Amino acid sequence: MNNYNLNSWSGQYGGSPESLDAKVSAVMKSVYVKMFLGLLVTALTSWIVAATANSDTSFLYYLATNRWLYWALAIAEIGLVLWISAGLRRMSSGMATGLFFLFAIVNGLTLSLIFVAYSLPSIFKTFVITAGVFGAMSVYGYFTNRSLAKLGSILYMALFGLIILCVVNIFWANSTLDWIVSGLGVLIFIGITAWDTQQIKQMAEADPTMANGRLATLGALSLYLDFINLFLYLLRFFGNRD
Repeated sequence: MNNYNLNSWSGQYGGSPESLDAKVSAVMKSVYVKMFLGLLVTALTSWIVAATANSDTSFLYYLATNRWLYWALAIAEIGLVLWISAGLRRMSSGMATGLFFLFAIVNGLTLSLIFVAYSLPSIFKTFVITAGVFGAMSVYGYFTNRSLAKLGSILYMALFGLIILCVVNIFWANSTLDWIVSGLGVLIFIGITAWDTQQIKQMAEADPTMANGRLATLGALSLYLDFINLFLYLLRFFGNRD
């Protein structure tokens, strides 16, 4: 899934350095809390769907045997991301947060299929690896004094290329290309995680008045997408199929 470009959100507000640092810290804390809660909602949704899949009338069975439902949920996810990102300035903080968690639930429904394809221990192992890699790159993006703007531009161009390769391989179904796509996906989202973190911090510095929740929701959505995509690509390497 394509990640939302944080460059579309900008502003210029002043303030003393001390108060600015405190407000930026408050925004980043809210970002990580919302992101964690979003991941938790997704994980619980996926687990509940998989745990109740004990018959051919279960939702998971229906999802696995009806591709139209999977694609309908995928389109709904894209629609929610676009709705949140495009309408964030006009909607209330509560509505933005509600849509974010609705997206997390819908994504949890689609991701429930991984419990069919992979063993639970390997899913947990991959989640831990993802958390470690994501955490390291997010910390780097937050504390580095080096501008990652040029890197971000390159990574997003590479991301569009990756999407094209994914579409091509849907029809070609080449195993070698699938491994190449997976490796590129890991590298791209490792870099994007650092870049997005830096962008969120810079937006918090430029617009500290957005600490009321909307910027936190935007940042949480962006990093949530980074984490999920990184997890899915790493799962292709570390996941053990049942």
